Amino acid sequence: MIEISPSKVVQVIFQAREGHVAAAELTAFIENLNDDEQAHLTAIAWIGRGSFEAEDYAEALMTARTEKTTPTASYLMGMPHLAENLEAGLDALGVDVDGEEEDLL
Repeated sequence: MIEISPSKVVQVIFQAREGHVAAAELTAFIENLNDDEQAHLTAIAWIGRGSFEAEDYAEALMTARTEKTTPTASYLMGMPHLAENLEAGLDALGVDVDGEEEDLL
């Protein structure tokens, strides 16, 4: 189902919370993800903001792949509440990230 490690999503969440302080690092981190990981990250954010339901994850993923028109980093960083959307998306998908959060603290 989800083909991006939860630790990578948590890394994006933490960097997104840092705002402008970590903008360059966040851009580089997202750009260094492969195309599949970028699509999964986008789909998780869409689930979290309510654009898709968790049970429609495959559709969200296909949409992220087929309708990409801008670089993923630019798109996601322009999304209001990116960190919250990713957290809500992971939660809706039943992904437990407690261990990954502790590793980054």
